[in-house]
Amino acid sequence: MSGAGSRTYPGVMYARRRHRYFVMMGICIALFVLAWGVVRLWSVPAAVAMCVVAMVIPPLAAVVANRRGPDDRWWDDPSGDPKSDEWWDELDGRKGHH
Repeated sequence: MSGAGSRTYPGVMYARRRHRYFVMMGICIALFVLAWGVVRLWSVPAAVAMCVVAMVIPPLAAVVANRRGPDDRWWDDPSGDPKSDEWWDELDGRKGHH
């Protein structure tokens, strides 16, 4: 069964993270455009202040996009795919090599 209604949890989690990231980056771009397209006509210091705020947003967006939520599966939790879990356990040295 595949389709829009059968999204897996990781797909939903990453979609939520992407959405937050792109909203923040959209705000960043809007601040730059408004600062130098509109606000500078009335106040250059206000335009510079807007750019300083916009400059801080990309690193924050990266942190927000990569932050693990309280319900997010951590990297070493079992995925549910026995073959994949066995492979990762072997790589991590948790099980003996075959």
